[in-house]
Amino acid sequence: MATINNIPWKYLDDFRGTEFKGEWPTFPELLRIQAKRNGERPCFTAFDGPGDSKRTLTYNEVLANVTALADWLTENGLKKGDRVAVMGKNSPEWATAYLATLFASGIVVPVDNGLHEPEVVNIVKTAEPTFIFCDDDRSFMYKNNFDKLKIYSLNQDAGDRFILNLKAKAAVKPNEPATEYDTCAILFTSGTTGKPKGVMLSHKNLMSDGFIAQRNFNHYNTDVFYALLPIHHAYTMQAAFINPLQTGASIVFGKSMAVSKLLRELKEGKITIMLGVPLLYNKLLSGIRKGIKSKGPVVAGLLGFVSWLSYALKKVFHINAGKRLFKPVLEQASIYTIRVAISGGGPLAPSVCRQYNAMGIDFIQGYGLTETSPIIALNPVEHFKSESVGMSFAPYEEVKILNPEKVITKKGVEEVGEIAVKGPMVMQGYYKMPEETKAMFTEDGFLKTGDLGSIDSEGYIKLCGRAKNLIVTSGGKNVYPEEIEDAFQLYDEIQQITVRGYYSDEEKTSEEIEALIYPSDELYKTLGVERNNEFVQDEVLDAVQKIVSKVNKNFQAYSQISKVTLLKEPLEMTTSQKVKRNFIPKTY
Repeated sequence: MATINNIPWKYLDDFRGTEFKGEWPTFPELLRIQAKRNGERPCFTAFDGPGDSKRTLTYNEVLANVTALADWLTENGLKKGDRVAVMGKNSPEWATAYLATLFASGIVVPVDNGLHEPEVVNIVKTAEPTFIFCDDDRSFMYKNNFDKLKIYSLNQDAGDRFILNLKAKAAVKPNEPATEYDTCAILFTSGTTGKPKGVMLSHKNLMSDGFIAQRNFNHYNTDVFYALLPIHHAYTMQAAFINPLQTGASIVFGKSMAVSKLLRELKEGKITIMLGVPLLYNKLLSGIRKGIKSKGPVVAGLLGFVSWLSYALKKVFHINAGKRLFKPVLEQASIYTIRVAISGGGPLAPSVCRQYNAMGIDFIQGYGLTETSPIIALNPVEHFKSESVGMSFAPYEEVKILNPEKVITKKGVEEVGEIAVKGPMVMQGYYKMPEETKAMFTEDGFLKTGDLGSIDSEGYIKLCGRAKNLIVTSGGKNVYPEEIEDAFQLYDEIQQITVRGYYSDEEKTSEEIEALIYPSDELYKTLGVERNNEFVQDEVLDAVQKIVSKVNKNFQAYSQISKVTLLKEPLEMTTSQKVKRNFIPKTY
């Protein structure tokens, strides 16, 4: 288990006072330090060479590219504090634009590559960037709406507009260096109307959070991280980009969730640390389980017993036998080289966590939000709790429960309330939104997360759900939709489920529980019917109701689903695979 003596940033003392003078290095200071420590080691890798071949840049090469682009930006008018927007698929060029902006003392504005044009326009009008770096297939959004913006390409075939071809014409006087207290990045929420919220994070916010999180999760310069989720998102940015830079590890940039490409990159990239959201891990596990079932009931039963035994050995005696016992299974799934898998972006079913750990992969959950850079808690590899989203980082942060209420759970009475946090990772505020910023904090300076949960005696956090999604029943009982949704994660027949409250009486005196369900293609295939045939939906609904009835048995009567609605189309999701709850569903 991580202890107070585990100080992952101890090596910085060798450079303190020379390479940097503050408590934490800025991004330019960190990259220069890593070039000295790991100059010839691989830094960025992508499978985008000729024929999708592997392309790798060392730390020295990355530093040279970043410095050259920073000089060009400065020569072309970028001043300290100016914003630069970066929008594109994950790539070494995306990361180069991000870092070069900071080397030129600018502020980087990562923009979600999946946003629609009105949302992009709204963010750009608010952020007022001086330069845009984007993939060519998204440049129309800027050209259509902003005549004077300087737009450059992240694509290698863009000629003079390609960022690695942008070179200063003469020696450049650099801008005044940023300090750890200066704003480093502004991460915007989407939205087509109103002023989008821009979370301002300083160099100190992001640096401190990355290093402090490593107290619960050790990694090394020999590790290979897989940046598959969109890197503009705070979770991927911190866990798969900033964290490896802090240890001199290697980063493989994944651009596609296509299974064949993903499996190839996992195998050929020799990934040791993978970051993902529950949906990704559920899909991988579903494929593994199908492969095991196909070998027949005897083999499946034997592997089930081996899985139980392996998990018990790991949890009780800290003996990790799973990698040997499940080697053929892991190799078939292209995940044998993975040492640690981290799930974030939403709660994961405890059973999923247990199954990966049983197979020998150190599988842990983390928790946070953009406003906290984003990690607030992380399960220690050596002492994980599958029902928890992580252990807080005391004494480097404080976490408490606001307005706690006693709630009866399967494990006894817990005090549930809104989670609040204070520490060096907490944001500077929302960009040009002082009133909204003030509303996020308590009088004693704790950030209100908007998440409901509890904290046990060891500092482990258990999430219940978002406060704004809370359902209150007629008996005054609180129901958390996310807890119910999580119970369906391993049912392959259900592709998507969203739980919400509904009123069963005209007086609207209390809410009951409705599940909006989009069945999977597999369910329709099993039933032998077509998805778009409205005459078979009663049969589909009956199959779904049977699953719901199974899950309902695990919940108290007041939190059981009483109404099931089938969706004609899946609900829209964010690029981090979360359902957008402000929806108008199309139902049968």
